[in-house]
Amino acid sequence: IILKNEWFAKQAIFTNDLFESEQIKFKINSLKILIEEDLLRLRSGLNYLMLEEKVSIPFWLSEKTISTKEESELDLEDGNSWNIGYDKRDKDGYFIGRKYDPINLIGEYNLELQPQFFIQRSYQGYSNSFTGKGESITSDKIKRNTTFIDYFGLESKIDGKFKGWNHKVEKKINTFDFDKLAESLRVKLEISKEINFFKDSFNNKFYWVYRDRVWNGSQGEAEIYEGYGWKLEKDNSWTDNNISKNEYLSFGFGRYSAEELNSKNLTTSFKGSLFYKLGQRFPILINEPDSKYIDNSFKYLPEPMNKGIYLDTEISLSSSFYKNGIHQEYIRVGAGPEFIIGDFKNSAFDYTRLKLFPFYKITNGNSVFKFDQISDVLALDINLDQQLIGPILIKTYGRLNLNSDSDKYGEFTQSKVSLNWQRRSYEFGIFYQPHKKSGGVQFSIFGFE
Repeated sequence: IILKNEWFAKQAIFTNDLFESEQIKFKINSLKILIEEDLLRLRSGLNYLMLEEKVSIPFWLSEKTISTKEESELDLEDGNSWNIGYDKRDKDGYFIGRKYDPINLIGEYNLELQPQFFIQRSYQGYSNSFTGKGESITSDKIKRNTTFIDYFGLESKIDGKFKGWNHKVEKKINTFDFDKLAESLRVKLEISKEINFFKDSFNNKFYWVYRDRVWNGSQGEAEIYEGYGWKLEKDNSWTDNNISKNEYLSFGFGRYSAEELNSKNLTTSFKGSLFYKLGQRFPILINEPDSKYIDNSFKYLPEPMNKGIYLDTEISLSSSFYKNGIHQEYIRVGAGPEFIIGDFKNSAFDYTRLKLFPFYKITNGNSVFKFDQISDVLALDINLDQQLIGPILIKTYGRLNLNSDSDKYGEFTQSKVSLNWQRRSYEFGIFYQPHKKSGGVQFSIFGFE
């Protein structure tokens, strides 16, 4: 139904499948589009995401605004949704959360809320996520009895834009017991803007963090109690003569109160840093698809892929300085092959991706902090993706410490394993990160931007 400056449909159906089976479909009910100057406002009722024409997942669009003057996206992931995850360190294991529609506060500022219920903490009746009462924030966690208000938490985010500056505040609370507030609250604040610097585009960012948990390879987990500073960074990707390249540059200055390098005590220092990285991907022996056309044989892939052998290389440089003339630097060099075998079209074991990337760091000096101390001087990154049966795909990543001087020699200092159900239009997976003792569920939709 078309009215003046308004379009209305009782039901609209969107799909990115053109074949015999619609793997994914959006049913948008009571869709209303209001046409304003330079803007389209979209509203709808209860909608459904349909998988394989069998499973229906309800969601809401709330109100979306699309600018007709510049590029814009319609984010179909927003809206009421449930998620389940696993976080052993902060939440004692399994938890469930519900994400609600963004709430417009003022202008372009929106508030997102996700209340959470800590399933494992509630039935075991105790927690290992807090230090003893009155102890330092960096003290060892101990077993503490819990009450009803310890079973709930909240994640929230406020983001918006004002006069070209992007603002974002993220908060996490893993108990509503205010006696544990100092231990349960984590906050990140960022204010950023794209600027031109030396005839190039950089992201100019100011930040503040309260209780930021950092995983630093073989150094393990470290805590930043408080930090603030400024960073200027750029990230470029391009292709030159079939060689894929990625370049990252950053420099900044900040002040931190964080865990000391060789003790659990907090120490405070300024930090100046400079970092540069150049990564390249060289095609060695590649079998390109004869056609880019997608037909009925593409059950598990969203697009044709190149098979064969690649060589990945990287060189990066880092320099940091702290109080009392303390400093650390490194040069990292790495190179390794990547093998892609199979078409991912047959019923079993028709796709394998294996990437081996050894690297070495030439180091000098030390940090005053644990969270950024140079780690994993000699290591091997291993990526393995393997189709099992049909759409079932296992993906693994691990970093193997090969530094014989380290007490973590021969161990995986970073790791992730996921079991995925991958189709042409979407991918669903359950993942776990053993080194962080955390995991969750991930879902991706291909073909919608």
